[in-house]
Amino acid sequence: MKFTLLTVLAAAVAVPVTAEVYLKEQFNDEAWTSRWTESKDWKPESDMGTWKHTAGEWYSDEADKGIQTSVDARFFGISAPLDKPYTSSKDKDLVIQYSVKHEQDLDCGGAYIKLLPGGKSFQPAAFGGESPYAVMFGPDICGSSNKKTHVILHSNQKDENLLINKQVMCESDSVTHLYTLVVRPDNTFEVFVDNKSVRSGNLADEFDFLEPKEIKDPDAQKPEDWVDKAKIADPEDKKPEGYDDIPQELPDPDAVKPDDWDDEDDGEWEAPMIDNPEYKGPWKPKMIENPDYKGPWVHPMVPNPDYKDDDEMFMVCKDTCTHVGFELWQVKTGTLFDDIIVTDSLEEAQAFAQETFFKKKDGEKEMYDKIQAERQPEMPDMDDMDMGDMDMGDMGDMMDMDMDGMYDEF
Repeated sequence: MKFTLLTVLAAAVAVPVTAEVYLKEQFNDEAWTSRWTESKDWKPESDMGTWKHTAGEWYSDEADKGIQTSVDARFFGISAPLDKPYTSSKDKDLVIQYSVKHEQDLDCGGAYIKLLPGGKSFQPAAFGGESPYAVMFGPDICGSSNKKTHVILHSNQKDENLLINKQVMCESDSVTHLYTLVVRPDNTFEVFVDNKSVRSGNLADEFDFLEPKEIKDPDAQKPEDWVDKAKIADPEDKKPEGYDDIPQELPDPDAVKPDDWDDEDDGEWEAPMIDNPEYKGPWKPKMIENPDYKGPWVHPMVPNPDYKDDDEMFMVCKDTCTHVGFELWQVKTGTLFDDIIVTDSLEEAQAFAQETFFKKKDGEKEMYDKIQAERQPEMPDMDDMDMGDMDMGDMGDMMDMDMDGMYDEF
């Protein structure tokens, strides 16, 4: 059988590239503790919180569990090895996705995940805030004005971790949300929240991977005779004669000495002072255009000798990433993590999201709404009340009763 070149190429295009999954964690078995290690050597035991294996307080399926922070004002650390190491390369993306639910009305604390290097030398019990990482991604909240999604990537050229320059907002309500980060070999990235793109761009534009191409000429200085004052005092303008003799205040001409004023007992009466409408303040000459004005001096730019292009900005795992982990500080705890996937395919991550996050979100929201409604104090239906049989005293008693009940509820 003969095939044309076009037929062969079409067939090659039609064959999907197999996605690699480096980690898929749903925490739905008791063996999760054999995969994940708590950071018991990171901080003193008294500073560390504990992790609960739970579906949380509201959920779609009670058997579908995650891990949740517990014990307020504590550090939390936990990590797990990838099922297979991930090494950045020019033929695959990096996709990190996981779900976050803040059941505690989080006031201050992180909920970000880290992708970690280390290999066999990685020490999970010591994993913490000082441990090297390749990616730090996810929500961080502290106060009403600081609510953002961290996107921090490792630069091999600079050997440092770089925070995205423009803030990416995060969700802060009490139901589950899905966070997805994609880093592509064309040196672009994209952030999704609940599978909706919220930020995308070029790594060079959104992060400080590269030094500026130009810098101010270090040898250039503004000339001493450079005139950058646009206006000057008019040399022809003179202060009017007697200008300084105008008082700032005058006795009120409409003021009248009170009838009961006694000069012997009260002293000599003086009219109160008022602002003088003729007083114009200290004299200043009027300003005129400066004939010698040259405009603002602009520092000349020169090529930056330290500038070096980097076509491998996307290679955050150039030296291979082998673990994921959470290292957090939370004032008020109750954040639940679930459905983690690390892959090289956005489509694979989105399919996993359909099987997990999107399958559960409506049922969870329904239960959440029901719980919140039950927590609200019940108010009497005014339409069912016979207002003709009630006086204002009865109304006051009713309101007192309702308010007391509300305070008891909280």
